[in-house]
Amino acid sequence: MPLLLSGQKFRRELESSGCIAIHVPLEGGNETRLLRRLRNNGYRTQITSARGLGDPEVFLCQLHGIRPPHLGHQSVGRTAAIGEVQQVMPQLSELLFNDQPVVLWLLEGQVLSKSELLALCDLCDREPRLKVVIEMGGARSLRWQPMRLFLET
Repeated sequence: MPLLLSGQKFRRELESSGCIAIHVPLEGGNETRLLRRLRNNGYRTQITSARGLGDPEVFLCQLHGIRPPHLGHQSVGRTAAIGEVQQVMPQLSELLFNDQPVVLWLLEGQVLSKSELLALCDLCDREPRLKVVIEMGGARSLRWQPMRLFLET
């Protein structure tokens, strides 16, 4: 129970490793407690799903284009089958604007491939203000480990 009261051990390990794989009880509640503790220690936080992330570095840090979904019959004009590319702002651009550290909490991280998880670890190494917590599934009790150590097993 002391973890839920202070979150100091979690925060220290997050700061040292940069990217953490976490297993949380399926009842929920642990994410918001830990995020609240991190916010109280000066972190800016964002929680999002890992589904549809694509290339993590481009999606999170660079201006990129997306195409709208194909909705069936469309005009035969110049953008008939593929649609026009829409430019999308990176998700972390406004969070990394000032000098505060940022925590990105990714839900459903088990859908990410090993190369995508390694890309997130490398992103944390290049941007020291960015910390990433990736939920890798459920467990009976809250447990975590550095992502690189998780990928080795």
